Amino acid sequence: LELTSGMVLFIYLSIASYVSRHASLAHSRNMQPSSIRSSSTNMEIIEAFKNVVDRQEFLEADPYWDQSAIPVNTYKNKAPFVGNVVSAKRIVGPEATGEVCHIIMNHDGNMPYWEGQSIGVIPPGTNPKNGKPNSVRLYSISSTRYGDDMTGTTTSLSVRRATYWCPELKAEDPAKKGVCSNFLCDSKPGQEVKLTGPTGKVMLIPEEDPNVDLIMVATGTGIAPYRGFIRRLFIEKTPYGMAYKGLAWLFLGVANSDALLYDDEWQSVLKMHPDNFRLDYALSREQKNKDGSKMYIQDKVAEYADEIFSRMDNGAHLYFCGLKGMMPGITEMLEKVSQEKGLVWADKLKEWKKARQWHVEVY
Repeated sequence: LELTSGMVLFIYLSIASYVSRHASLAHSRNMQPSSIRSSSTNMEIIEAFKNVVDRQEFLEADPYWDQSAIPVNTYKNKAPFVGNVVSAKRIVGPEATGEVCHIIMNHDGNMPYWEGQSIGVIPPGTNPKNGKPNSVRLYSISSTRYGDDMTGTTTSLSVRRATYWCPELKAEDPAKKGVCSNFLCDSKPGQEVKLTGPTGKVMLIPEEDPNVDLIMVATGTGIAPYRGFIRRLFIEKTPYGMAYKGLAWLFLGVANSDALLYDDEWQSVLKMHPDNFRLDYALSREQKNKDGSKMYIQDKVAEYADEIFSRMDNGAHLYFCGLKGMMPGITEMLEKVSQEKGLVWADKLKEWKKARQWHVEVY
């Protein structure tokens, strides 16, 4: 659980004040420390504190799995919400093949969203080609509906800085850099940002089933929606997280170890929930596939082809987010498994799509 500095300070001062008062009382009455620890008042305070800190419920539907009132397009391009940047932090190592930043933006609770949705950002300035204001860019949200600080007032994004390497200049050409990604990665706390959305229902979690397996496949910043999934399941004390008994299985493909995103969070979850969380990386510049070539995400997923197919037939949901180049290799792998089982792949895929088990958001 992450706490804001204000929450931590309040809790610290409250506990310190309580301990100070009762320690003084104990000293004046020659009470033993055990008498203080066992007092009913002390236990009531501890229980009340646990109930406040341990549960995240104020942004839940009723019942929590009901998706009928999911917010969609609350703010549009012509009337965006104007928020501000809380922080922009580089989250990859020095040897990463590109820069990725974690951006936190404040929306004051006026722009609610659900895990798996996207948000639009309108960068300032005009398009030099037509003189019109810059158009909106969509980004998958990488936080839960409660935000990284769990107050329900922020949104987080995982943004890769888009640059262009000019072979003639043998350097990056600033004239061809990505307008919105560079705006976000260079942003400072307090800077205004125009937001649209939220949008999308393709990547939502089927929360009505607490036993469902969630198989999540990502390349690079395609990890964003899954961070929201995993925090909701295992880090925040949400109703679905407390009910969840299935397997959340994350596949992430990046170039090297320095390019891994949120690895510290995944390792922590893996340690705390080894029976309900699995993690597999495909590091194309550090690992080899079975043929001795570079290990790409489709190669890593293929190592578990039979198990994934079986889990899908048992009701698992399979998610893809990131570069569309991963899709042909993965579908070919699943088609091969279908043939080995004497099944027609087109029919099997149609079956999974009809059951809403197949979720794709690639670019």
